[in-house]
Amino acid sequence: MVGDVVAGRYELEELVGTGGMSSVYRAHDRLLERRVALKILHGSLATDEETVQRFRSEARSAAKLSHPNIVAVIDRGEDGGHQFIVYEYIAGENLKGLVERDGPLPLRRALELAIETGRGLAFAHGHGLIHRDVKPQNVLLNGDGTAKVTDFGIARSLDVAHGLTQTGTILGTSNYIAPEQAKGEAVGEGSDVYALGVVIFELLTGEVPFPAENVVRAAMRHVNDPVPSVLERRPEVPLRLAHAVERALAKEPEGRFRTMADFVSELEACLTGLGEDASHDLTTIVRAPVVPVSRHAATEIRAPAGPAPGEPAPSPRRRRSRRPLLAVLVLLVLAGAAAAAYLLLRDTSSSSGGGQIVRLDGVASYDPEGTDGEHDEDVARATDGDPSTYWPTETYESFGKSGVGLVLDAGEEARPEALTVRTSTPGFTARIDAGSSPDGPFEPISGEQTVQASTRFELDGNAARYFVVWITALPEGVARVSEVTARG
Repeated sequence: MVGDVVAGRYELEELVGTGGMSSVYRAHDRLLERRVALKILHGSLATDEETVQRFRSEARSAAKLSHPNIVAVIDRGEDGGHQFIVYEYIAGENLKGLVERDGPLPLRRALELAIETGRGLAFAHGHGLIHRDVKPQNVLLNGDGTAKVTDFGIARSLDVAHGLTQTGTILGTSNYIAPEQAKGEAVGEGSDVYALGVVIFELLTGEVPFPAENVVRAAMRHVNDPVPSVLERRPEVPLRLAHAVERALAKEPEGRFRTMADFVSELEACLTGLGEDASHDLTTIVRAPVVPVSRHAATEIRAPAGPAPGEPAPSPRRRRSRRPLLAVLVLLVLAGAAAAAYLLLRDTSSSSGGGQIVRLDGVASYDPEGTDGEHDEDVARATDGDPSTYWPTETYESFGKSGVGLVLDAGEEARPEALTVRTSTPGFTARIDAGSSPDGPFEPISGEQTVQASTRFELDGNAARYFVVWITALPEGVARVSEVTARG
């Protein structure tokens, strides 16, 4: 409990996180007058010898690793039957929180964080340890933004002779788990390479490559589904970086980078490449943003970069040969932008049936059983016509509320026939409610459905001004509403 003193030394100040195995507290070290993080095994597991052994193993594993990109272990012990580990305290957020707040990261920042994470993991591999649960939640950012890997709770030795890379045991987090790990096969350094590849995919695109409605489905998608293209979701990513991510996500370990150090070296080369002549990637020469629905957007056309200092100018013949190519590229991009706008409009029409578009604006979150709201600052992103932005719920370890919602304003009383919800986190359950005030009360006007990437809700036809996407179940702990459209 907050206020308790552990081992006569560590005063618990605040609960900062909890999981199925342990809780983490911010604590004050009375002996050395410093702030630390205290990880305490749940009391209900104290008699489970295998769990206790794994917890102690985490302390021993992490204590071997002294590296600027790994959270340091300070102490370990037992007090009143409670096992605990003391870590250095990292005041910043984790990578998951960063992406949930800001969305896809700038290319340079994403690469810097990936490289720092990879260096920490490569150091662990060099000391005979694989992490086996690499995910953005386990990468913390300290005060200056440096990435530090933590939670070696299911780490295992690479020493096969001691039987610690056993098969038949599936541990890890389903959204980031390597195919061989999902199948219960032996894991190795390549398993961490794969997981870091998934993390980089998320840093670049804002979403994981294989979202699913449950953990089993997510694991099976890692095993069976083809790797999605980073470039399809974010065209400005350099080709070399996109290829590096694709290689890291190879289904078989033999197809990935041989070592984590090799992966880091390639990422460092990609980072260096960001400062080179942009002509290595056509997507940095000619770019056209997607035209959002009911909004005006300009198409940006950038001429090719000139020769680098000291580089001879192209010959006249080479110049003549490139002009038609650039003209064709410009025409293709303009046509692509127009087609994207048309398809987006057509998709809205086809997914919502006939009738006129009912204009909706996100105006508030609705959290009658909470106190701090649900990311009210982001509600407008759910109706901005840009599917790459979104309104997120809070992230829940356990969703014990009857629901949380996104309030939408039609501007005046409207009678939509259907409402379509698009999301990058399929699998949550929702219905549509309606009322005459943004503060409620609201009444259901549709049935509940499990929301997929794009889900249409048939409404009962009653007139209202305010509509609510009312979320009643969050199997993955969080939901992101990318776009909501309606027709009447």
